[in-house]
Amino acid sequence: MSLAVIHSRALDGLAAPEVTVEVHIANGLPSVTLVGLADTEVKEARERVRAALLHSGLEFPHNKRITVNLAPADLPKESGRFDLPIALGILAASDQVDRRKLARFEFAGELSLAGDLRPVRGALAMALASRRQGSPRAFVLPLASACEAALVDGLAIHSATHLLDVVQSMQPGEEAPALPFARAAPPSGAPVWPDLREVRGQSTAKRALEIAAAGGHSLLMVGPPGTGKSMLAQRFAGLLPPLSEAQALESAAVLSLAGAFDPRRWTQRVLRSPHHSASAAALVGGGSPPRPGEISLAHEGILFLDELPEFPRVALEALREPIETGRIVISRAARQAEFPARFQLIAAMNPCPCGQQGNPLRACRCTPEAIARYQGRISGPLLDRIDLQVEVPAVAPELLAAAPDGEYSAVVAERVAAAQRRQRDRQGCLNAAMGGDDIARHGVLDAAASAFLQNAASRLGWSARSFHRVLRVARSIADLDGAPAVQVSHLAEAIQYRRVLAPP
Repeated sequence: MSLAVIHSRALDGLAAPEVTVEVHIANGLPSVTLVGLADTEVKEARERVRAALLHSGLEFPHNKRITVNLAPADLPKESGRFDLPIALGILAASDQVDRRKLARFEFAGELSLAGDLRPVRGALAMALASRRQGSPRAFVLPLASACEAALVDGLAIHSATHLLDVVQSMQPGEEAPALPFARAAPPSGAPVWPDLREVRGQSTAKRALEIAAAGGHSLLMVGPPGTGKSMLAQRFAGLLPPLSEAQALESAAVLSLAGAFDPRRWTQRVLRSPHHSASAAALVGGGSPPRPGEISLAHEGILFLDELPEFPRVALEALREPIETGRIVISRAARQAEFPARFQLIAAMNPCPCGQQGNPLRACRCTPEAIARYQGRISGPLLDRIDLQVEVPAVAPELLAAAPDGEYSAVVAERVAAAQRRQRDRQGCLNAAMGGDDIARHGVLDAAASAFLQNAASRLGWSARSFHRVLRVARSIADLDGAPAVQVSHLAEAIQYRRVLAPP
C-alpha cells in the first residue's frame, strides 16, 4: 500500500480554498475511484489522466486499486484543474517522482490525452488566495495560467507546457531540471477609448457624465433614438483615472473566474454591455456552482445597460442591493458564494415605446397610458438608487452641424482626477460610497443651503435615500469646482439631475 498527498486549490466564489489531493494505491480489484464531492468534469479526470500517463511513457498501475480523495469532502470541486494533481499523486504513490519535492508546490492544470497542460479558470484568484493565506508553497501552472498568476507579487509561479516537464523537475536529486519561473505579460499600454470631443451638443448630458465620473455615481440617460446616449456611454471610461494595482488585480481575478481575462489588458477598466435579453442570473450571477454575472465582471468598471426598460423586470430588480453594497451573495441550497460588484451603472432608455416623446422633430404616437406602462417597467426603488437622471434631447440637423466641437476627454479626465483626489484625501473613498457618518462630517451645509435642501426635499417628497444621494452629488459638484463646502448652487444643480422620469 502507498499514499501520496498533493496540494491544489478549488474555487468558491472569489475565494480559492486549499484542497488536498490524497492518492492511495493498494492491492485489490483494478479500479480508479474519486471521492470528495467531485462533479462530472472532475470524475472524467480518470480517463484523461490514464491516457496522459501512458502517452507520456509513464507507468500507470493497471492492476491496483486506486482511490483519490479530494479533501475537504464538503467543498464542491469542479473543472479539470485537478488533472495534474491527480496524475502527480498517482506517480508519487507509485514512486515515480520525489514526494518531498512535491510537498513544496501547489499544482493546478488540465491534461490533454497526450499529456499537454491546458490553462484553467481562476489562476489569478488562486494566486491571490495563496498570498492572502501566506502559503509557503510555490505554484505550478500551465503556461497561459502561470503568466496570469504571475501578476501577483510575492509568489513563486512556475510554468509548464507538458506533464513530462513537471515529472522531470520532480525527480530525486539536485540535478533535476527546474521549472522556469513565469513572467507576467506586459500591459498593452494605455487604453484607447472614443473621445468625448466627437459628441456635438448635449452639454447637459456631458456635464452629468463628468459629475458621474468624478463621484462614482450611477447615471440614467433618457432621450429619443439617435441622440447620442450610446456614444456618451462608450466615452465614459475615457474620463476615469487609471485603476490602482489593488483594484486592477481584484477586477482581473473576477474576470479570471469566467475565463474572460486578458493579461495584456489587466490595468484597463472593464466596460460590460449585456444585451437587454439577459436574464437575472446573467446579470447578477448564478449556476451551480455559482459563477459571476455581468455586475461582477464589471467590478471596478462600467456596466452599460442600453434600452433599460426592455430588460426583464426581475433582472433589473436584482440590481438594487449590489448598487448600494458593492457585492452580491448568491445563495444555493448547499452553500453561498460572494462576489464583488462595485460597478458604475450607466443606463440609457427611450422616453416611450415609439421613442419620440418630447422630440420636436417627430410626433409621438403613444398614448399617456402606454407611456406610463413603458416607464413603469423601471420600479421606483430602482430609480431611487440612480443618482443622476438626465434628458438627452433631439437636436435639429442645422444646429448639430453648427455646434462646435466639445472638450477632449483628456481635459475632462484631468478635472475628474483632481476631484477624485480631493475625495480620497478627505474621506478615503469616492462620494458615491460615503456612509452616513461621512455625509454628516463632509457634507455640512450652511444655514441657507440647509434650508434650500430641506425645502426641496419636502416639496418633492424625497425619501431619506434620495436626500442623501442629492447631497452626495452636490458634494461631487463642489469637488469639481474645488469648493471646500457645498453651496446652494451645487445643490440646485444636483436637484436638476434627480428626477427625469415620474415615479411609477
